[in-house]
Amino acid sequence: MAMNIGPGSNSDEPEILIDINTTPLIDVMLVLLIMLIITIPMQTHAVKLDLPNGPPPVTTVLPEVVRIDVDFDGTILWNGAVVADRSSLEARLAMIARAEPQPEVHLRPNKLVTYKHVAAVMASAQHLGVTKVGIIGGEQFGE
Repeated sequence: MAMNIGPGSNSDEPEILIDINTTPLIDVMLVLLIMLIITIPMQTHAVKLDLPNGPPPVTTVLPEVVRIDVDFDGTILWNGAVVADRSSLEARLAMIARAEPQPEVHLRPNKLVTYKHVAAVMASAQHLGVTKVGIIGGEQFGE
């Protein structure tokens, strides 16, 4: 797009030529094109998963459930019985880790207990190889 403005009078000034400089527009277009080329392959990456085929196998044996309660003062209860110290807790967790099939551990912390007591139980379970640990009673923390 250009516009020529001719001399409207009898002056010695040169003729003015006004053009749009398209170089910045082309630069912006090329940058956008490069960004498009770079981002399209990232969106098409797929993760290969080996999912099982068919219905899951029917299990007739229900897993044993061990309930560990952590009271507000850090007292640990194993299925309702007080655990004397951490070494006896670790001994019981080691027995669970060796059992086949491994029982499920339901960890139920009190709302007022500090996190370090709950984290100590979870760290012991992980260190000893207990893999089926779940924290239950989360509804008490929603208030």
